[in-house]
Amino acid sequence: TSNQANAFTGEHQDLLEAVGDLITLALYHDTVRTTEMRRRDRIDALVRLLHTVAETLDIRSIFPQLSDTVKGALPHDILALTAWAEDGLSFRVYAMAGAEIPDADFWGPTLFTPVEKALLDRKAYIIHDVGSEIAAETIRGKLLRSVGARSALRVAIPLGNAVFGSLFFLARDPGRFSDDDVDFARRVADHLALAVSHQHLAEAERRDAAARENAARLEAQVATLTRELESRTGQRRVVGHSRQWQDVLAHAARVAQAETTVLLTGESGTGKEVVARFIHHASPRGGGPFIAINCAALPDQLLESELFGYERGAFTGAVASKPGRIEQANGGVLFFDEVGEMAPTVQAKLLRVLEEREFQRLGGTRLHHADIRVIAATNRDLHAAMQRGEFREDLYYRLGVFEIELPPLRARADDVLELADLFLREIGETVGRPAIGFERDARRDLLAYPWPGNVRELRNAIERAVILADGGLIRSEHLPVSATRKAPAADAANAPLPAGGVNLDALERSLVIKALAQARHNKTRAAKLLGLTRAQLYSRIEKYGLLES
Repeated sequence: TSNQANAFTGEHQDLLEAVGDLITLALYHDTVRTTEMRRRDRIDALVRLLHTVAETLDIRSIFPQLSDTVKGALPHDILALTAWAEDGLSFRVYAMAGAEIPDADFWGPTLFTPVEKALLDRKAYIIHDVGSEIAAETIRGKLLRSVGARSALRVAIPLGNAVFGSLFFLARDPGRFSDDDVDFARRVADHLALAVSHQHLAEAERRDAAARENAARLEAQVATLTRELESRTGQRRVVGHSRQWQDVLAHAARVAQAETTVLLTGESGTGKEVVARFIHHASPRGGGPFIAINCAALPDQLLESELFGYERGAFTGAVASKPGRIEQANGGVLFFDEVGEMAPTVQAKLLRVLEEREFQRLGGTRLHHADIRVIAATNRDLHAAMQRGEFREDLYYRLGVFEIELPPLRARADDVLELADLFLREIGETVGRPAIGFERDARRDLLAYPWPGNVRELRNAIERAVILADGGLIRSEHLPVSATRKAPAADAANAPLPAGGVNLDALERSLVIKALAQARHNKTRAAKLLGLTRAQLYSRIEKYGLLES
């Protein structure tokens, strides 16, 4: 400027414009230099951030270091990481640097404003002034105010196709952040998302490892119990993965830890003593004796003396005192097999043992303490026997505190081949010339036969087949079940037809019903038993109105 009129000429104007151009150029270069320096600082920060997150699987432990790493490139006072809850409506503060995490663990459910709804759309947003832009009563308003934040920059943390949560850069003064900061904030969030993903994978691996360790421990426990559950021949028999058998073992394992009296019911040969031994070995009394007595194998008087013992001179031939099974089972389990065959006089004395935990030997007067757990087994309907007056009502209710019904082998057909393979190995070791396996037709026959004698009959059939196979494959003709299954068909073929004729539809309907029952309504297996395809079987089921039944 000048106080004189017309002080400046065209030359002055040209000179001033030249100076202005130089200043503009200098400012441009300074801006470029500042921008480049900022870009380099941010690249350097991202590189250091990558190293930081790559060295840990615990984000919380490195979060303050992470904040320090990026603070030079994106100045902030507080860095916060929030995570969505499983309901997708609530969130929690997962990690925070620069302030204490608020007391509230989960915040929400949120009532999304348009800004908050952007969280789900993975959009970044800037809050220039928390006081004027975010209502104090909103969830996010409460969170930001609780840490003293006046401005914020928020970006999403992507995790696969979902959003893990949000990364907040917070400042205690308004207007700290601009649109130029968004791209860098997103890059930081991407690096952090990688760390979150790695942490999730590591946590999943730890959970899987813990599950595998727990499964291995349980398998080892089952294997230990199985090795201990040996019969007198040392054969392991706790075999089967069918749902019915696993339910039995689950109930047995549950009651094993209690002192409850257990009643095992089911057909003969279903493995009641096996389950009794399983309960014994899985119980606190597992280190004590397991004493079994078969009530059906002994006459009444002999059963009483075997059970309670006797003193010298109690009867003719009692030349010395002898402890009974109750004393032998002291500290362990006394197993009554076929308890339904017990004589009424013995039932009354057993009831006293269960109620008073005391007994006397035959011919004796001294009371003995009975430290035993009783497990009883029967193939009879004790409730019906009780109603007929054949079994004491009070003893029935004492024994039946916890009843476990064992399924017949025909109801656990999935276990037949597994049991057959086990018996094949065990019997092969005994005879010294084991069979090498089963032919396909033999396995088919094993599955098709209903096994009225249950596991005991199966074992006997395998023992016979091993001897006949003489070291080779067991074929269909080696199995007595094959002849048993085919004989009725041959007899029926030779039998004369009834004079009144045959109702083929009724006969076919009856065969379909029997096949479905034998196969436990497994349509594929029932079709094989009838020599039909599944489609043919379904056609007959519909034809004879068996869909509902």
